[in-house]
Amino acid sequence: MSAFCRDCLESFETARRCPACGSPRVLSHPELTTLTIAHMDCDAFYASVEKRDNPAIRDKPVIIGGGRRGVVSTACYIARIKGVHSAMPMFKALKLCPDAVVIKPRMSAYVEVSKQIRAFMAELTPAIEPLSLDEAFLDLTGTEKLHGAPPAVMMARLVKRMEDELDLSGSVGLSHNKFLAKLASDLDKPKGFSIIGKAETESFLAPLPIKKIWGAGKVTQAALEKDGIRTFADLRRRDRKVLIDRFGTMGDRLWYLSRGQDYRHVNASTPVKSISKETTFNDDISSPDILDGYIWRLSEQVSDRAKSKGQMGKVVTLKVKQSNHKSLTRRITLADPTQMTDVIYTNAKALLVPVLEKAPFRLIGVGISNLSNLADVMSMGNLLDPKAGKREQAERAADTIKEKFGKDAIQKGRSLR
Repeated sequence: MSAFCRDCLESFETARRCPACGSPRVLSHPELTTLTIAHMDCDAFYASVEKRDNPAIRDKPVIIGGGRRGVVSTACYIARIKGVHSAMPMFKALKLCPDAVVIKPRMSAYVEVSKQIRAFMAELTPAIEPLSLDEAFLDLTGTEKLHGAPPAVMMARLVKRMEDELDLSGSVGLSHNKFLAKLASDLDKPKGFSIIGKAETESFLAPLPIKKIWGAGKVTQAALEKDGIRTFADLRRRDRKVLIDRFGTMGDRLWYLSRGQDYRHVNASTPVKSISKETTFNDDISSPDILDGYIWRLSEQVSDRAKSKGQMGKVVTLKVKQSNHKSLTRRITLADPTQMTDVIYTNAKALLVPVLEKAPFRLIGVGISNLSNLADVMSMGNLLDPKAGKREQAERAADTIKEKFGKDAIQKGRSLR
């Protein structure tokens, strides 16, 4: 059976320790040299970046989030041992881990590190499908001749390079399709490297709980469990037509995934479907003026991201969450796609008016969707709003000034509310 050392990358026949360096981090598998679909997930990415940049907190529990009414973005593994996990309300996280160091997200820093990791990946293959800043699929089919090593070794080289050059770690899953590669990457975190081969797929999946099915949310899981389906093996015993009748297209997907079948390709050009930003308040808010200020700032952030990506959206969305955690979402379709703060804000503000009676709110969010590329959209002007063109020119001029002198160089009064 083929094997290699994850520390020195030496290849050899199966052994408990590397014959070259003595490391116990030996990876062996019957299909080690033939599997080509990988998923790499950074370990506690945001928290790891913060610990790297501030060695004083390296041995402390770290939570990335904001405010007692916010939610956890990421928790380091020390905090996770105490029960803290992403999307947990901050007040619950701090009850479980009162000595945690809480840090507000520094998205610009995380984006910069993500770009460095993505550049490392691009040296291995052009077939990269990012899922977020800290994880991506890679298809390394046909790259062995180019690199002189099988995909498994190249993925180990990738995470070793991350550790050596960026002082960050990641976990790798390697298999014959995307679903299994992502499942494998989560089996042995942190610093894991797991393989699911073709020959073992069905036997490996059979005892796993259905919560391991990527994309099956809590509602679907509850419905499956109500039907007596708790494991992959349970799911596999159900007739395909019965699953489709019960769950629609999701039922068909479940039938295939229960057998470890996933025919999706690694798509290097998967389009972004929406751009949005939201914020959770420390205290519930009812004031229209204060909510208006938040809508403006969120619209600015959405606009900035859209401009940086060269994208425009035709649908503007407003999301609010009431004190009882019930979410309300309102949308409006524009006559023409936009990326301008002024247009996003005006429409999001209009969407707020009819839901104000539901206040107070604990969260508010703004977004755009139904995206198109700026280069593909011809500006035809706005006959219903002749001054729209002038406002757009003014906003782009303001963008140029901010780019040169900083974001605080120009501010609207409403942004101070």
